[in-house]
Amino acid sequence: MSIQGLENLQALDKPCYVIQDGEQIIINNEGCEAVEKITAYVPPMVAEQLGDPAFKAFYGVKYAYMTGAMANGISSEEMVISLGQANILASFGAGGLNLDRVESAIQKIQAALPNGPYVFNFIHNPSEPAIEQGTVDLYLKHGVNVIEAAAFFSMTASLVHYRAKGLQQNAQGNIQINNKIIAKISRREVGTVFMQPAPEKILNQLVADGMITQLQMQLALQVPMADDITVEADSGGHTDNRPLTCLLPSIIALRDEIQLQRQYPIEIRVGAGGGVGTPDAALACFMMGAAYIVTGSVNQSCVEAGASEHTRKLLAQAGMADVVMAPASDMFERGIKLQVLKKGTLFPMRAQKLYELYTTYNSLSEIPPAELAKLEKQILQKSVDEVWQETVAFFQQRDPSMIEKAKDSPKRQMALVFRWYLGQSSRWSNAGVKGREFDYQIWSGPALGAFNDWVASTYLKDYNNRHVVDVAEHLMFGAAYQHRVQVLKSQGLYLPAQNQRYSPTAPRV
Repeated sequence: MSIQGLENLQALDKPCYVIQDGEQIIINNEGCEAVEKITAYVPPMVAEQLGDPAFKAFYGVKYAYMTGAMANGISSEEMVISLGQANILASFGAGGLNLDRVESAIQKIQAALPNGPYVFNFIHNPSEPAIEQGTVDLYLKHGVNVIEAAAFFSMTASLVHYRAKGLQQNAQGNIQINNKIIAKISRREVGTVFMQPAPEKILNQLVADGMITQLQMQLALQVPMADDITVEADSGGHTDNRPLTCLLPSIIALRDEIQLQRQYPIEIRVGAGGGVGTPDAALACFMMGAAYIVTGSVNQSCVEAGASEHTRKLLAQAGMADVVMAPASDMFERGIKLQVLKKGTLFPMRAQKLYELYTTYNSLSEIPPAELAKLEKQILQKSVDEVWQETVAFFQQRDPSMIEKAKDSPKRQMALVFRWYLGQSSRWSNAGVKGREFDYQIWSGPALGAFNDWVASTYLKDYNNRHVVDVAEHLMFGAAYQHRVQVLKSQGLYLPAQNQRYSPTAPRV
């Protein structure tokens, strides 16, 4: 039985009719007078209809879609501006950057997008609380009214300060939330923290310190800490490697439980990220109830990413199995790991070696001479004394208290020396430092491998053709197309293999 009119499947803004006429099946967007010949039907549904319309209205965006932050400016100003100009939400990767660099990014993005939309990342920094508070001070100073809170285990005073400082009552007496928070979480207990109001103890201290008013404290006790919760599954960077199909429904159920108790006037929205690299994955998230989706790894290989060409080339060649967990710089002493690319770099193995040395010895002087020589030659490529001097100079500018705390602690000194390598390795990757290619730390999750498989036979195989807005458009259009295909399948129509999946044959922008 032949099928005609397959090209009409992609007219998503029009209805889709399947008409059987003898041994022939016709697909069109107009239907036919002989209604009895119509064997399947799908109403119009465009990409803009996917997800929660409240998310789009709240942030004033086109899609229930955002690009999540990648630290050290990998989610660059260019990426945020490009997406923002297309009315798509994007988060600047402020994590790991000094405050001057973050302020420069704020000014550049606000100049290009005076009315938004844009988001700035706010990553938990337990080892440098002064940097965390300094970042909040910058956001408040420049009127950054949407942040993406990431890597939090519990609530901190700086985050509560940001939230409460933006609360006021409008003319009708209702609470107006000016400082919005999108919280990225992967555990129920952390989700619970963000779905509850700010801790009263922290609020009391902020009032006592004159940082917020008594009214702001009272308002903060009536609203949740986050407006949106991004459920982060198996992603690049910091991740618990949780399967999205288990984690997302659990957090949505948790939200429903808390909403039943608290009766918030505006319900917290729950979105999904981690593993979203194809239209099928995007549609799966929406069908599980995600209010919006978040992409990460797939954007790092795009032209606008703050990553070197060498790094983007490696990412464009990665498969789903080409990622591995390695020690994280910001939480090295705690043994926290993040997901990175292992193909084309020795970073994961070398970072793990540093952690093994840290847990085995109490100081650099305890490391056996042969082991120390290997460390200096193969990994650091400098003496530990040179690295320590660079570390001291760095923290004298960034946070002098870090050096003060390490003066009488050889173990802490060792940790800071090892963190020098972990921190520099990401910057080498971004800047494309020659001679350090095997030390590049490249954050990535399996979503990138899935994306590469999806575009392998298309113009997007070449990383130089990858632009963040185009990728977003293809993913969202593709998700809507996959929805149409699945609805037709449920009515008994099985399409030819080449029509069962959307393929990005040409740029959409």
